[in-house]
Amino acid sequence: MTSPTERDLGWSAGTWLNPPADVAEDGAALVVTTRDGGDFWRTTSYGFVRDTGHALLVPFPIGSALEVTFVADFTELYDQAGALVRVDAGTWIKAGVEVSDGEPQLGAVVTHGTSDWSLAPVPAWAGREVTVRVSRSGDAVTVRARSGDEPWRMIRLAWLDPTAEARAGLFCCSPQRGGLRVRFTRLATGPADASLH
Repeated sequence: MTSPTERDLGWSAGTWLNPPADVAEDGAALVVTTRDGGDFWRTTSYGFVRDTGHALLVPFPIGSALEVTFVADFTELYDQAGALVRVDAGTWIKAGVEVSDGEPQLGAVVTHGTSDWSLAPVPAWAGREVTVRVSRSGDAVTVRARSGDEPWRMIRLAWLDPTAEARAGLFCCSPQRGGLRVRFTRLATGPADASLH
């Protein structure tokens, strides 16, 4: 996949869903500190509904893509960050890196009323800069990720109602604790990917 021309967004372009405990600009980066117990999940297997994770969102119309870059420096179970696509509390997609089974995992959750979850271990990504790209075209959101300038990895192709008004942006949460500090280094937008492969 060839990444189309992207345009960097300033951090002020987005609006917060569930503001975090602290937000600070450090040079060009945005350092976000989580509140205790924030998460995004609906029902499946665990039985609970949580819509308390932190997300900085911008409009996400059909024909656009969004990239979120962050440092995957996490230590505790379920510490996580990445990109969130959101229509409402029951319709959303999150993708990024989180700690599970004792190591960083590249994961995605797609929610249409109830959540699912898929994971793949990425131990070599620990402490490195990771970019998650979400691209919306027709009735689909294509999710890709990479560390540094490595080739893009396909994570998920998910259905999203083409008539839905969606927003997308960075997210982070730490369901087991508060005080996770996530360093986001880039938020960018551009045209949707021309093809799936």
